[in-house]
Amino acid sequence: MSTIRPSRDQDLPAITAIYAHHVLHGTGTFETTPPTQEDMAARRADVLAKGLPYLVVEDAGRVLGFAYCQWFKPRPAYRFSAEDSIYLDPQAAGRGLGGQLLQALSGRAEACGIRKLIAVIGDSANAASIGVHRSVGFTPAGVIRSCGWKFDRWLDIVLMEKALGAGDAAPPDRATP
Repeated sequence: MSTIRPSRDQDLPAITAIYAHHVLHGTGTFETTPPTQEDMAARRADVLAKGLPYLVVEDAGRVLGFAYCQWFKPRPAYRFSAEDSIYLDPQAAGRGLGGQLLQALSGRAEACGIRKLIAVIGDSANAASIGVHRSVGFTPAGVIRSCGWKFDRWLDIVLMEKALGAGDAAPPDRATP
């Protein structure tokens, strides 16, 4: 049985390995050199320092994926919008874990005061990521064509969005999440 929980320092080797696989073999991220474990630790610390969620899904003590959100843009007007990131171990694909993880992330982001989650999905042919986002309520917001170059080809990014809580139907409850 899988469990979704906040990430811990000891999850970093698995998080780093999962992400490295996607950097080296996938188009979901436009990074071309896998970050070190120290880089991933610094990125995670930055997310957590902002009070944002960084989750993992584990099964039998093994981390099978991770998800987090980060401010969409650094300017104050964007302070209620966050970009999600989600990556699964390739052996965990097709088990529904991505949807569970993204749904849990959405709930945690809403609890932090986020009103809009934005997906910036690498590669318009990335049916798995587009599908998992759609399955938890994200809707298409646009495509930016040929803005990335990886594996000797041009890649699009697909933008999707999901309103959280009251979305834009009411002003936020507080000045900053």
